[in-house]
Amino acid sequence: MIVRADAGLRPEAPRLMGVDMPPRPRVTVLGSINTDISVGVPHLPGPGETVLGAAAAIGPGGKGANQAVAAARLGALARMAGCVGDDDFGARRLAGLTAEGVDTAGVRAVPGTVSGLALITVDPAGENAITVAPGANEVAGEPELAAAFAAGCDTLVLSAEIPAAALAAALARARAGGVTTVLNLAPVPPGASGLLAAGPDWLVVNLPEAATVLGRQVPPGQAGAAAAELARAGARHAVITLGAAGAVLAGAAGEAAVPGFSVRSVDSVGAGDAFVAALAVALAGGTAPAEAVRAACAAGAAAVTRRGAQEGLPRPTDIRAVTGLSWPGLS
Repeated sequence: MIVRADAGLRPEAPRLMGVDMPPRPRVTVLGSINTDISVGVPHLPGPGETVLGAAAAIGPGGKGANQAVAAARLGALARMAGCVGDDDFGARRLAGLTAEGVDTAGVRAVPGTVSGLALITVDPAGENAITVAPGANEVAGEPELAAAFAAGCDTLVLSAEIPAAALAAALARARAGGVTTVLNLAPVPPGASGLLAAGPDWLVVNLPEAATVLGRQVPPGQAGAAAAELARAGARHAVITLGAAGAVLAGAAGEAAVPGFSVRSVDSVGAGDAFVAALAVALAGGTAPAEAVRAACAAGAAAVTRRGAQEGLPRPTDIRAVTGLSWPGLS
């Protein structure tokens, strides 16, 4: 792989009517790329139950790809590193990422492998159940690590739908190179405690994921204490998302309970990815920790008001329209 001599340099700041504009944050995502097949159902099926739903919708997804698209929509220079299969789904996902302005030079089409696939059911309240067939995501490894670090970035987002070994290697390489990392353990992989011990700058999990990492139940009222425990386990900052209730933050920046936004939810798929991407972009742009978490809560809230994993990912104007919050750096 050829790395440009200027790969570690920030892009030249643009000028608007003679005024210097701040440089665009650079966010690289190392993670999964999937195709989502979504079906609306009257209620989520129980064990052994068949539920008749609406017509299936087929579209782009995968936590990594969602986060890259969300970052691009929020104004970042977004790069994607990951794997697709050499099939039609993979070709469509690459074309879709490129259309969103995401740099896909770090995406590898793996011969003889199928692309990742997610089967999603969504109930009338917007709650969902997801089953993922990883496909090509399972072979992400050294080529994707090299691609992730082939150009400079301000924040590296790592999502857990790829092998834990790749995440561990990326954390080590980022720490050695002074690159800020945001680790999203969704879903929580085996060996999660080792990933925490590797010292991610930021850990983002929801309440059930926090419980899995800690090996015990975490009632909502104990979310702040759980975040502090995750920080003590190795994360410099730990964030636990609480849906409509917002999020809690603990770690080097102190502890904070960040309130959520009251919105009408129609589809929660992709909301967590909007949160992670927004946090990464805000941090890369120099936003203070608690304010960055607040911006991330606003992005997640805006996402649940729109249908589709990637289709529903918001832009700054969408966030302001739904929550009243202006994206950091914008008036």
